[in-house]
Amino acid sequence: MSVLLDTTLAVRTHADVAAEARAAEAAGFAGIWTEETAHDPFLPLMLAATATERVSLGTAIAVAFARSPMATAQAAWDLQAASGGRFILGLGTQVRGHVERRFGVPWSAPVPRLREYLLCLRAIFACWQHDAPPSFRGEHYQFTLMTPFFNPGPLAHPWPDARGEVKGVPIWIAGVNEHLCRLAGELCDGFHVHPLHSTNYLQDVTLPNIERGARRTGRSLADIQRMSTAFVITGDTPDELAHARAATRQQIAFYASTPSYRPVLAIHGWGAIADELTALSRQGEWQAMADLITEEMLAAFTVEGPPGQIAPFLRRKYAGLLDRVSMYLPYTSGEAYHRLAARIIGAA
Repeated sequence: MSVLLDTTLAVRTHADVAAEARAAEAAGFAGIWTEETAHDPFLPLMLAATATERVSLGTAIAVAFARSPMATAQAAWDLQAASGGRFILGLGTQVRGHVERRFGVPWSAPVPRLREYLLCLRAIFACWQHDAPPSFRGEHYQFTLMTPFFNPGPLAHPWPDARGEVKGVPIWIAGVNEHLCRLAGELCDGFHVHPLHSTNYLQDVTLPNIERGARRTGRSLADIQRMSTAFVITGDTPDELAHARAATRQQIAFYASTPSYRPVLAIHGWGAIADELTALSRQGEWQAMADLITEEMLAAFTVEGPPGQIAPFLRRKYAGLLDRVSMYLPYTSGEAYHRLAARIIGAA
């Protein structure tokens, strides 16, 4: 099956969301994703759900630990109902500093906590869709009470998984390192690969660990969808390409300075560069960081070419590795992003 091309909803004001979602669907994108950055990731998708008919809609990602499982479940259930079964719940852990200092909630070991969060969500969905008893008890979360007044009832268009089991809402998680990959394989329906990746890392780390996790629950790699946002360098003139390369180099340097992403560079023998990037980031030396991103690194982490060639390039690069790809264009935003993305998908 060909790799599906998705897009990210650029939320500036919510008044623009419906029109942007309709335009993305008309352009031919297979899916629309929202991020948890300056805006809540769920609210824009409700507007997109009522403005579209075909595209899948998902969060990439919503921060799990910033919400209780019940709060997340209610938002997901409502979006699945409003979209007629097109919603994908994508969750992430975020890093400790943001969880504690931005969201103001306690931090604990993320993988065990997320495992419990996912199991609690499944218990809530099973209660609503199949009238299962509310009987989940964990260290961090519990779900032991559901009365008819608070029960939204079964979905008219529930989502069935790859094996036909009706689960209500598909759950994906995001991650980089092996433990979250294995958790996705064990308990989830999909996995969001971080934009800072290479085909080597996908082949040697991401997919084998998803498969190891899948075996724990009697599944295979084919049962877990994979998606990522890929760095794209494109433009019509040498100046546009130079600007795109500089901005992309800066963004890669920013991500690569995060210690938890070091293994992505280390697999290529760039571990020392990752350490240097981390040290420079603590000094605020942003330009010096960008200067460390070599041509070889750009080639590994990006797709580059004229707009008309990007879609086939993406599909060739990720064939057999990912099921869906969105485009990361860190040198453009807003209306300019949508125009460029529409040109790329129009040439597919």
